[in-house]
Amino acid sequence: MYAVLQTGGKQYRVEAGDLLEIELVAAEPGQPYVFDQVLLVSNEGKVSVGTPTVAGAKVVADVVEHIRGEKKIAFKFRRRKGYHRTVGHRQELTVVKVKEINA
Repeated sequence: MYAVLQTGGKQYRVEAGDLLEIELVAAEPGQPYVFDQVLLVSNEGKVSVGTPTVAGAKVVADVVEHIRGEKKIAFKFRRRKGYHRTVGHRQELTVVKVKEINA
């Protein structure tokens, strides 16, 4: 059984037991977190596709920890002007472990 859920503007295909790094959510480590924007559920070949979400479907996950992602570098440069800037960014992420999929 697997599901496709949407969170943080991204879509993830998940199964029970998967570890995900998602955009930061407001939940403490060790607490359960419920994803209610489930776009698709597949249960032994029986596929339910939502319009846009599947009614009554939820994915329950445990929050493992909050981390920061890898550093992304943006380099701004204007030729012949003597202008150059290096800007770095690290995204705040939450690691969750999927417990169950309720369809």
